[in-house]
Amino acid sequence: MALDTLVLQDKNLSTVANKVIAGERLTLEDGLTLFNSNDLLTIGQLANLVNQRKNGDNVYFIQNLYINPTNVCEAHCKFCGFRRDLGEDGAYTMNTEELLHYVETRYHEGIREFHIVGGHNQHVPFDYYLDNIRTLKKAYPHVTMKAYTGAEIEFFSRISGLSIREVLEELRKAGVESLTGGGAEILTERYRMKMSPEKASTDMYLEVHRTAHQMGMKTHSTMLYGSIETLEERVIHMLRLRELQDETNGFLVFIPLAVQPIKATAGIKRRNSAIDDLKTMAISRLMLDNFPHIKAYFINIGTQLTQLSLTMGMSDVHGTLIEERISHSAGALTQQALTVDELVWLIKGAGKRALERDTFYNVVKEH
Repeated sequence: MALDTLVLQDKNLSTVANKVIAGERLTLEDGLTLFNSNDLLTIGQLANLVNQRKNGDNVYFIQNLYINPTNVCEAHCKFCGFRRDLGEDGAYTMNTEELLHYVETRYHEGIREFHIVGGHNQHVPFDYYLDNIRTLKKAYPHVTMKAYTGAEIEFFSRISGLSIREVLEELRKAGVESLTGGGAEILTERYRMKMSPEKASTDMYLEVHRTAHQMGMKTHSTMLYGSIETLEERVIHMLRLRELQDETNGFLVFIPLAVQPIKATAGIKRRNSAIDDLKTMAISRLMLDNFPHIKAYFINIGTQLTQLSLTMGMSDVHGTLIEERISHSAGALTQQALTVDELVWLIKGAGKRALERDTFYNVVKEH
C-alpha cells in the first residue's frame, strides 16, 4: 500500500499513515492524532494493512468454557456488577462438588480451554483457588487451564504471604498454563484510584505479567475503555503493554473491552458507540505493533460489529464461552455464547479463513 492509494478525509493522518506503511513505530502523539480523527475508514485500512502483514486472512477462535468459582469480592470497582459481599443476596462460592457439577453440565468434547476468573474472595484461603485448578485438571487433564487475572495474582500474594513468583509457581504446579488478561482496566494511577482503588496498581499488574513471562508463561492483556479515562490514558495503557512486550515477548493477544453500563436497561447514550469501538480496536492494532493478535470480544461489542472489525485489524473472535457472566451482570445485551458454526459463519462472512486454535494459537482445525 502507498499513501496515494488511500483517500484521506483527514489530512492530519498523512504523517501517521506514512509511518504505518513504512512499518515505523507510532508514538503517543501519533496515537492521539488517530483518536482525535473522524476518518475511521483510513484508520481501519491502516489497521487492516498491519494485520494482513502479521496474519494474512487468518482469523482465530477457540472452544472454551468460562468458569467463575466465586463472586464474593473485597474490591468495589465502580464498573462491576458481578461482585457481591459475603452473605449478600446472590453471593456464591462454589465448593468442589458444585464446581464439578457446573462444568460437567456444560462441558463437551471440543472444549480445549477453561477460562477461570472470579471475585477476590478474602473469606477463603489461597488453597481454595489452588484446589479449584487441581480439581479441574484432574477431571479434565487435556484441557488448558487459563486461570486468574494479574489483579487476582496480586490478591493471592497478599492473602497468602507469598511473593508473586511463589504464587505463580504454586498455580503452575496446580495446573495453570496461562494467565487471563483481566484486571488491567486502564493502566494509569489516576484512573485506578478513582475506579478500582482496592485492586493491583499499574506497576503491580505489569510486574505479575513480567514475572509470568520470565517463568516461560504466555499471557493475555485487556483494556477496559469507555468510562472516565482520557484518550491519552488509552494510548498510555497501550504503550505500557508495548514496552513490556518489548522486554519479554510474553503476550499472545490484546483484548479491548468496551465498558458496560451497570443495568441492562441503560439507554444507548450510556453505552459505547460503534465508531469508538471500531476506532479503539483499530488503533490498538496500530499501536501494539509487537502483539501477534488483537481480539474482537463479541460479548461487549456484539456479533455484527465483531464481524466488521475483521476488516479493521482484528484477527481473533475469542471463543464459544458457553456462559459468560461478568459482562452480562453489568448490563451487556449481547449473546452469552456462540457455537462453532456461528463463529465460523461470522469469520467467513468477512471473507476470512476460520482457524480453530488452542490457547497458544496453535491451529487445531481449519473450518
